[in-house]
Amino acid sequence: MIDQLVIGLCGFASVYLSQDKLESRRRWACIFGLVAQPFWFLSAYQAQQWGILALSFVYAAGWH
Repeated sequence: MIDQLVIGLCGFASVYLSQDKLESRRRWACIFGLVAQPFWFLSAYQAQQWGILALSFVYAAGWH
């Protein structure tokens, strides 16, 4: 349950911040995106969703 909450909040924040008009706020989008990644990994692994787990690595590389 905690992992889903963190994924949702960080996901919303990263999308919202990535579209902000101020560059100083847009810089934080990748931080929130990367903070959520361990929770994506854990959630996908526990649910044995191997495709989502693989895609999580792609998203993590995209935020980098």
